[in-house]
Amino acid sequence: MRLPSRIAPLLVGLMLAACSGIEVNTNYDPSAVQQLESYRTYAWLPTPEGKDPRVYNDLINNNLHQAVDRVLQGRGYRQVAMDASPDFVIGWQGAIDSKLDAQTVNSYYGYGWGTMWSPYYGGGVGVPYTYVREYEEGTLILDIVDAKAKQLVWRGTAQAVVDENPTAQSSRERINEAVEEMLERFPPQPEQ
Repeated sequence: MRLPSRIAPLLVGLMLAACSGIEVNTNYDPSAVQQLESYRTYAWLPTPEGKDPRVYNDLINNNLHQAVDRVLQGRGYRQVAMDASPDFVIGWQGAIDSKLDAQTVNSYYGYGWGTMWSPYYGGGVGVPYTYVREYEEGTLILDIVDAKAKQLVWRGTAQAVVDENPTAQSSRERINEAVEEMLERFPPQPEQ
C-alpha cells in the first residue's frame, strides 16, 4: 500500500477538524442603528416550542439565557419584565440539520524524472479518493425585536458542526462561544 492511501483518511480528518469552528453572521435594519444604540433594557420572548428535543429543551434554553444575559448585562443592559416596557425583546430559534461533506484527496505525490524541458518532467498520475462524511450542523438564531414597534431590527446566526456525543460542559461552552461571537456585533456600528 502506498503512503498516500494510508495517510489520506488522516488528512481528510484533519481538514474537517480545522473547519469545525462556529460561523457567525448578523443582519440588521440600517435605519434602526441609532435606535439600537439607545436601547438600555430588554426582556425575553416566551420560550419557543419546537419538535426537536435536542434543541428545544430546558437545558439549552437556560444555557442560552444565561449566556445572553451575561454578555448583555456585562455591557450595561438591564433585563426587565415584559410588563415593564423594555426597549427590546429577545427571541431565539434553533435547528439541527443533516449535511454531507465530500472531500477528494489526490494520491499523487512526488516528482517525475528529468528536467523542466524533458517530456517526463512533472509527476505521475494517481487515483484520487473521495471521502463522504455525514454530519449534523446546528444553527442558532438570536432575534432582537423593537418592543414598541414590534419589528425585527437585528438578527444573529451561528452555525457549527454538532458533536456526536456532547457533554453538558461542551454544550454550554459552544452556546457561550456562539452567543459571544454574535453579540460582539451588537449593536451594529453606523455604516460609513
